[in-house]
Amino acid sequence: MDTSATPSPDATAPRGTPPAAEPPGATPSGIKPSGATPSEAKPSGAKPSGAKRSGNTPPGTTPSGTKPPGAEPSSAKPSGVKPSGGGGAGLPGGGSVELRGPGAGTVRPGRGTGRHRTGSAGASAAIRTIGIGSTTGRPAAERPADNDRPPDNDRPPGRRTAAGHRSAAGRGPANTPTTTSPDGTADAADAAGPRQASRRRRTVLMLLGLTAVTSATALVLGLLSWAPEPPEPARPLTLAEGERLAAVRVTNLRDLRAGVRVTAGTDAARIELVGWVDWSRSLLYLDVGGPGAGAERGLLQRAGPVLVIRPDPAAVPTPAAPPLMPPTDRWRLHRLAPGSTLAPVLDLLLGLAADRPDPTQTVPGSGARWIARDTVAGGPVDVLQAPLPTGTPVAASTTPGSTTGSTAPGSTAPGSGSAGTDQDGRSRYWLDQDARLHKLVTQLPGVGPVTVILNRVDRPTLRPVDALGGRPGLPRALTDAEQRRLDRLPARLRAQGGATVTLTAPTGTDTNLRGAGWLSWTARTAYLSVADLGVPDRRTLLRRDTAGLARADLPAAAAGGGTAEVPGRPPLPPPAGAWRVSRSGGDDLNLLVDAALAAGSVGQPGAAVRVREDVTTGRTVDVVEVGPVGARLRYWIDRDGSLRRLELRTDANTWAQLDLHAAVVPRLAPVPRPAPNPRPTSARPTTARPGTR
Repeated sequence: MDTSATPSPDATAPRGTPPAAEPPGATPSGIKPSGATPSEAKPSGAKPSGAKRSGNTPPGTTPSGTKPPGAEPSSAKPSGVKPSGGGGAGLPGGGSVELRGPGAGTVRPGRGTGRHRTGSAGASAAIRTIGIGSTTGRPAAERPADNDRPPDNDRPPGRRTAAGHRSAAGRGPANTPTTTSPDGTADAADAAGPRQASRRRRTVLMLLGLTAVTSATALVLGLLSWAPEPPEPARPLTLAEGERLAAVRVTNLRDLRAGVRVTAGTDAARIELVGWVDWSRSLLYLDVGGPGAGAERGLLQRAGPVLVIRPDPAAVPTPAAPPLMPPTDRWRLHRLAPGSTLAPVLDLLLGLAADRPDPTQTVPGSGARWIARDTVAGGPVDVLQAPLPTGTPVAASTTPGSTTGSTAPGSTAPGSGSAGTDQDGRSRYWLDQDARLHKLVTQLPGVGPVTVILNRVDRPTLRPVDALGGRPGLPRALTDAEQRRLDRLPARLRAQGGATVTLTAPTGTDTNLRGAGWLSWTARTAYLSVADLGVPDRRTLLRRDTAGLARADLPAAAAGGGTAEVPGRPPLPPPAGAWRVSRSGGDDLNLLVDAALAAGSVGQPGAAVRVREDVTTGRTVDVVEVGPVGARLRYWIDRDGSLRRLELRTDANTWAQLDLHAAVVPRLAPVPRPAPNPRPTSARPTTARPGTR
């Protein structure tokens, strides 16, 4: 078929010339009107483009007896073909053909290559409309048959034929013609878009890979060539650093309290302390552990020079924070053995507070130096090297009830000369910018290395145990109601008759008494069995009445039994034995028993002060302190006016307690007294009367 028909005059018209108008109802050459029958459009049984053709089927025709998919019996119109009404090459009146459908373009005059202008107008329009023919401009008859290509309707949208790949390889975006398939898709647009997207993806992946390889190489080279910066050398303290070091103990006193963890000593002699320090009241509350804890393993409280412990030999070696509310039982006054490693450590903790700065640490001859910077839980700190302050307490003390013994021979007290110095002669302080001490590393003689770590945010209010006076209060004068209850106390006790009593009395450096018995205000008699924790298998029976004081020492089984911590009540009637009778006693135990008996007969002399409100045996009480400063008595009076406890300050600066519980008291018989020895008698000599024989 000859496709070299002469182009219409409109095809060569200059751009911008309006196309000639077409008569109404006219259709472009080669394009079937919408009302045509199937026989007029193509031979009967035509097969759509892309279907398999036999070898003798002329190009552009379909076999007889087939019908394009979706064609109507009455009308057959190519999908997506619409006359635009304008003129164009190969179309009457110069009109153009718009291809509607996915990827379809519009063929307009003056665009494309020159080969589209050769041939007859009808052939050109047919090629552009139904998509039969090569994208290279050759007629379909000159293209070799592709019998293996699947029909266009069976291909998924967006797929390109091999011919489309070959033809698109040599074209650029400017001269790429638009080809359409019978279903309205544009193969040329699909051929260029995915290829460019795939090329861009490959380029991006190559750049990312190159970046990753470059970064890894730089990291490896940097790690191999990295070296830490040399530390800043030690130097003398600046003026600001010296002022901070001098204010350390003042800052501790101002902060009142802090959590503390201490490790002292090495190997089997190592001790560990966990708890709190209250510098405002010189109070320590610690849990003692470690392999070197010994008899002090358990809870510990120290107020000034007085130390009480609650031993727990079965406790785990590693200490833990003690309970904020300390237990009420098994506390005892304790004195550390001479040379104990615990004594200088406790002195060091309490000695870290003072009411004035320590200028001697910053004088030019002190050797204080800045060492390094560090970071602790509280933030950045400066590590300073300086001797311990001169005001640190001395380990040795001879005060009764003191916690420390004499200093070990050949050692130096912490407050003198070389105390608290390590091998280079200095201790190290970890100080923040506010002069708060977070860590202290030092060396104590007879102890070894000591590390103190302070937690500046763990600052609970500590409660001393009853032996140390109990929790602090705000002393004030009595109210009228409190004063009336105190004045009516003797009459109320006499009306009550008597009570059972429980004694807890740390009365000396190594004397811890426990007792149980009865007290009668009507008979003015007290009868108790008293045990000393230091002598657990012995008991002392004590009876106080108007005749005086009687004592007898007996084995535990014969004096009521029980344990040393909780002795039983004394036997009734009192057993016979070597009772020692005296008019009165001057020790703390006798003073406490006498005060309890006197509370039911006479009023309390001296000014009375309410110390605090407290609780005992589930009852709310007012703690009222009466008497001179040196011999204070404390009455625990509940809101009903009953006496619940009586306390006495002992010579060991502790408090002895006598707890009272209202009860019916049995008859307290007097102690058996030894029978008086008969007086020796001598015979009278008989003399004769004068005048007798």
